[in-house]
Amino acid sequence: MTDKINKMTKTIEETQDYIGMWVTADGKIRHELLPGNRYDEARGNRKSAYQGSYKVTGNHIDYKDDTGFTADGEFKDGILYHAGMILYKENK
Repeated sequence: MTDKINKMTKTIEETQDYIGMWVTADGKIRHELLPGNRYDEARGNRKSAYQGSYKVTGNHIDYKDDTGFTADGEFKDGILYHAGMILYKENK
């Protein structure tokens, strides 16, 4: 049971590191990973083009938008690789 709790705690801590805005270099794609495991994606001038839930496990992220479409990605060295895109965390 302790191992399960430690794994859950670790996942929550890891997710906290990923919360925030992730943006492509050209700024056209913006993924906002929100607390509560929700995301909001903007594309170009379309705010909230896609919304849904996400789950981070280790350095892997699984997305499920509100229509049921699923996708995934990987965090490596502070960069999010998702569906052929490279996103960088926006620092404010």
